[in-house]
Amino acid sequence: MVPQAIKEFGTVRENEERRDGGCAVVFEPTTGLFAVGKERESGRLRLFSGGVEHDEQMRDGILREVREESGLYDFGHIEFVAEALAHYHNRLKNVNRVAHAHCFLVVLKSTATQPTELEAHETFDLAWASASEIFTNWKSWNEDHGLDHWVYFFELSLERIAALGYVLDH
Repeated sequence: MVPQAIKEFGTVRENEERRDGGCAVVFEPTTGLFAVGKERESGRLRLFSGGVEHDEQMRDGILREVREESGLYDFGHIEFVAEALAHYHNRLKNVNRVAHAHCFLVVLKSTATQPTELEAHETFDLAWASASEIFTNWKSWNEDHGLDHWVYFFELSLERIAALGYVLDH
């Protein structure tokens, strides 16, 4: 088996800080909707994501981020989707970043939540959106903020959701 090259997204920026981590595409199968963070001021939609600590496994760190940021915890199916090298500007922390990012697909067993543990810069709330709503929202702000790796991860996740036999709400 020949190793596949990791795709690279975004524009290299000055003074990039390395912070490896990733995101999760969180799918609710009974409604066909996705759990996302909705920024309070701008209405921008975001995947639950973040950096993974040095002593954490990537999967564990990303699931921790989902629990902390959304409150969701009742995960059914979890699978690795893809990885990428991403250059982006983290607007919430106002820092240029480069990350070896991983994405996991999370299919929920239920929408039960526990209290969130948001950091001061995380000014968003749990929201539910269709795939088309997410793509439309991202198109309005992708150029300036380097979401190409999220789009890549989301498209691959949609393929896996269909392959698993789930129906999406469009």
